[in-house]
Amino acid sequence: MAKAPRSALLLLLASLALLRWTAPSFTGTRSPKVALKSALQQKLKAFGRQNSCVARAAVGVFYATQTGNTETVASKLAEATGLEASDYDGEDFSELDGVIAGCPTWNTGADEYRSGTTWDDYLDTIKEYDLTGKVVAVFGCGDSQSYADNFCDGIEELHNAFQAAGAKMVGYVDESGYSYGESKSVKDGKFLGLPLDEDNEDDQTDDRIAAWVEQLKGEGMPL
Repeated sequence: MAKAPRSALLLLLASLALLRWTAPSFTGTRSPKVALKSALQQKLKAFGRQNSCVARAAVGVFYATQTGNTETVASKLAEATGLEASDYDGEDFSELDGVIAGCPTWNTGADEYRSGTTWDDYLDTIKEYDLTGKVVAVFGCGDSQSYADNFCDGIEELHNAFQAAGAKMVGYVDESGYSYGESKSVKDGKFLGLPLDEDNEDDQTDDRIAAWVEQLKGEGMPL
């Protein structure tokens, strides 16, 4: 004998419970059978609305790190968005609707492979992906005092890789709130992502993350 699907059994149990819940409350001229059927239908509709599951869009937070600063920031971003942060290891992002990617700037002054992390091994691969329709934002960690002339340079390189793959890039941040010398990551007065300085301005990190998350929501990141 075939077993009934679990969903059908759950619906049957819910129906029986609703019958018991509804039966004592019938009044009026309608027959108990008609009234019971009508009430049950209404209760089941309400039950379905209250317990329906709307699938949440899939967004991933990925990072690679040298000293641990980028991991710390990624964990804070994950907490602020209700997501999980993962150390990047070649994921292709095909199952995701959105990506938040973070890197440091370790190879200071370099024209390419600036992060000095796993990202450098996959930049060319990412460019070959088809990320059309996916929303991507980049964050980066830098040192605005010791490396003021290369502040968060890694953001631009990671940003450009995702952009080349056709992703919709969001999360640009006005440079006016930062004190630094130069950065390859600034275009037309905006950083191409969220720059953070855990070495000198860690007291501002939480506020910057909170503001950025709200910005991402407004720009189409499915959070």
